[in-house]
Amino acid sequence: MTLIVRDLRPDAPADLEGFARVRHLALPFILATAESLAHDLLHMHPDAHYRPLVAVADGEVIGTAQVHLARESSEPGQGSINVYVHPGRRRLGAGDLLVRAAEEHLAAHGARRLLSWVLEEPGNRAFAERHGYRASRSAHFLRLDLAGGALPPRQDPPPGVELRTGADFADDPRPLFLLDAETMADEPSDVDAQFTDYEAWLAETWRHPLFSPALTSVALVDGRPAAFSAARTDGGTRYGTVMTGTARDFRGRGLAKLAKNDSLHRARAAGCTEAFTGNDTGNGPMIAINTWFGYEICATEVRHVRELA
Repeated sequence: MTLIVRDLRPDAPADLEGFARVRHLALPFILATAESLAHDLLHMHPDAHYRPLVAVADGEVIGTAQVHLARESSEPGQGSINVYVHPGRRRLGAGDLLVRAAEEHLAAHGARRLLSWVLEEPGNRAFAERHGYRASRSAHFLRLDLAGGALPPRQDPPPGVELRTGADFADDPRPLFLLDAETMADEPSDVDAQFTDYEAWLAETWRHPLFSPALTSVALVDGRPAAFSAARTDGGTRYGTVMTGTARDFRGRGLAKLAKNDSLHRARAAGCTEAFTGNDTGNGPMIAINTWFGYEICATEVRHVRELA
């Protein structure tokens, strides 16, 4: 067997499809398509030094790594490495080679602290620890059966509140950028995120092929976007909410729940049968909202950290 690690090639359909296949097998709770991977590779901000890698054995993609700097963080030098190997092709050395190549790339671009999400399984945890990573915070993946489960009924917005879709902001999405930036800044995480680059947000979020403006719901208070639930879909039956949040001045009024309920109903009407989301284990309010909708925890991942000399 010949095993090599190299860059993902955006002009190679077999590369993109193989990357998406491995990601789906190893992490079925995250939406990924060949088109979305190509978009990320071509449109990620240059300062992120984004470098997706593939491990290839005898012409078959058996491992993947998504590697970049956290350029939105106020603390420079933080790198991200997320490695996934085909469940049936483990213990062949692909993970080791991917980690080594990823670490060398990030170190060359000034990374001093490396962070990696690791599924909460003994083998995965042992792999991370063997490479010098220590466990930090954790997060849950949650799944909701949209085909067979019962959603809470649609709710009429209270006086002064209006429900719209992301598509209604097609001519000027800046108000959603500002709302996304404010809510993201308050997300519990090892790495703070400060969205200040509107053009980068347009390229990486608004124009992302998985993003669905039609299934994204926005609650407006007196005409101002106050809460939203941002939706992605793989173009088939799988749907995910990647951010649900409320502006600070409007919290405690149930607006995030209102927006997410509207988005879930839209998704089911559009033919989606599975809904996925993720929550930091310390985000009690959002976990409570998702439990109210009927989401169930389907997996847990643990962030692991390695400090470089």
